[in-house]
Amino acid sequence: MMKEDKLGQWVEISFDCLPLRTVNRLDAPMDASPKLAEKLLRIKAAIDKHGVLNSYYLHNAACIFHLTNDASMGMMHFSFEGTLLTDSNDLEALSCDLQVELKKETCSWLNQAIVDWLSETVRRAVLVEFNRFIKAGDLTKTMQRIAELQKASEEAGGFVGMYL
Repeated sequence: MMKEDKLGQWVEISFDCLPLRTVNRLDAPMDASPKLAEKLLRIKAAIDKHGVLNSYYLHNAACIFHLTNDASMGMMHFSFEGTLLTDSNDLEALSCDLQVELKKETCSWLNQAIVDWLSETVRRAVLVEFNRFIKAGDLTKTMQRIAELQKASEEAGGFVGMYL
């Protein structure tokens, strides 16, 4: 049996999670960057398509696959953004509608079929990771933090936390 090496996980997933039910404004501030304005349009499109109940917008997100035990060979780094849907009690991830893009790789044997297959694998891995997120209580913590930000935003005229 081999010891686990310093790479740790074979699949690394990170994301920021925005519960869509907490979104109360989608108009960009006048001084918003084009990048923020585009993101707000994508969030609006997600709300139009999936609604706000049991819908979460995942952004600033990455999925990294380690295909070998050497980071300089066999690593594929994908970014993703989009909507994840849970059951009616927010206890299980059911499906996701994500835009997935290969950002970086150290895989000399890569071809388009592999990229396509791993793009679908990103979606499946995100569902697994979101269920771990729920079980760890992080979804509850996120909902509490958003509620506090909303309250502060309302007290300050609507724009506190706008760039989060």
